[in-house]
Amino acid sequence: MFSKVLIANRGEIAIRVMRTLRELGIRSVAVYSEADREALHVRYADEAYCVGPAASRDSYLRIDRILEVAKQSGAEAIHPGYGFLSENSEFAEACAEAGVVFIGPPAQAIVAMGEKTGARRMMIAAEVPVVPGLERPIEDAQAAYDYAESIGYPVLIKAAAGGGGKGMRRVDDPARFIEAFEGARREAASAFGNADVYVEKWIVQPKHVEIQVLADTHGNVVHLFERDCSVQRRHQKVVEESPCPVLRDDVRQKMGAVAVQAARAVDYVGAGTVEFLLDVNQDFYFLEMNTRLQVEHPVTEMVTGVDLVEQQLRIAAGQPMSVTQDDLAQTGHAIEVRVYAEDPDNNFLPSPGRITRLHVPTGPGVRDDGGYETGTEVSLHYDPMISKFIVHAETREKAIGRLLRCLDEYDVQGIDTNLEFLVDCLRVAPFAEGTYDTGVVSEIQAAREAREGLDDDDAKHARIAAALYRHLHSAKRAAATGETPSTTTNGWSRYGRFRTLGR
Repeated sequence: MFSKVLIANRGEIAIRVMRTLRELGIRSVAVYSEADREALHVRYADEAYCVGPAASRDSYLRIDRILEVAKQSGAEAIHPGYGFLSENSEFAEACAEAGVVFIGPPAQAIVAMGEKTGARRMMIAAEVPVVPGLERPIEDAQAAYDYAESIGYPVLIKAAAGGGGKGMRRVDDPARFIEAFEGARREAASAFGNADVYVEKWIVQPKHVEIQVLADTHGNVVHLFERDCSVQRRHQKVVEESPCPVLRDDVRQKMGAVAVQAARAVDYVGAGTVEFLLDVNQDFYFLEMNTRLQVEHPVTEMVTGVDLVEQQLRIAAGQPMSVTQDDLAQTGHAIEVRVYAEDPDNNFLPSPGRITRLHVPTGPGVRDDGGYETGTEVSLHYDPMISKFIVHAETREKAIGRLLRCLDEYDVQGIDTNLEFLVDCLRVAPFAEGTYDTGVVSEIQAAREAREGLDDDDAKHARIAAALYRHLHSAKRAAATGETPSTTTNGWSRYGRFRTLGR
């Protein structure tokens, strides 16, 4: 096993990896930009090195500087986390050339799964079911239009080299196809330096269900069951859970077997995720493979008891993974929410700034993978996720209740967050019933707008009373503790009662 590992990332994922390293007695090396000099992950690491200015392209994406730090610190391996260089085949190759172990799949597997149309062709050859669509990128708008007509609307135009919702357009009306096609190409070129797009059939009311896989260098490949990731805004996930609340067990087993088949088809090594669309008839289709650790990996860890980062380290060190397929089972139910510094009422725009107060709830079955604390700043330069917050309970109903309790206690001051949006998500009928699909965010927003429309004088008076109560409560505590009284007015609970817990 390694004695020292560099984490080529920042924020909560860097800290999450470091926690496993610390448990295993492995020293951690952090890298940071000038904007992150006071960041929590820098202080948590055993060693930390600055790699450049605030802009990612000048720091976290500088392969040469990160490898220089690895050499200087004596790190034997590099964990890329997710985002940044985690799916960069050039980085994987550069690590190999520098004699540093890349904790991830081989470069060829990253390349094979990174180009979406090529991945589709490989999956078709491996007899993995895929969504009907083009097998190669298309440049001619009229030819793309003709193909869309042949498979029928709605269709999805997707960037061939991207992800995260960039370069993606759903088209329901043929009259809007050409405009959407050209817009997708422009966005893909801007985001990925590659304007290639392709067209596939849009599956109506789909669930986004993914399968976690692990593969080692000894020929062992296992799946760790599924995660339902259908709550998405702008094609980016916000809430994830395991098990999927509607998935039949026979379909679960088939999806797991297909995911293993897909991993074997590209000689995969490490932790990866095979993503599928699940339709209302429980037919499923390959969407893509993410060749890295996923943001939502904790829900899998909570229901299986497997530390995925530990398995990544074992595999990268050339050891066999410590679990077999027969060892694995889902126990209980886990739900993760992504707490973002953003404004859901303003198209989820980021809300960077300094966190003046952060209170994270605790209790049985509660886990917080956070990257901030009171006094730290959410930078405008990076993804605004504050933490992944996860709960686990015996049943889905209990998990939802536990998560609602925690979200009511979770308190962030100084910036806008999506906490109230997350509560609304858990309480909207499709989610509560488990029948939600990837369009559920529009239902959540509609419910929020309807509620705001009922904002009568009584509700306003209640908010004023809550603010006064908050002020008096803060003043009383200040008198008792010597603290400075709070001037915030966020005293009204998301459930419509006064909030005092955690103040």
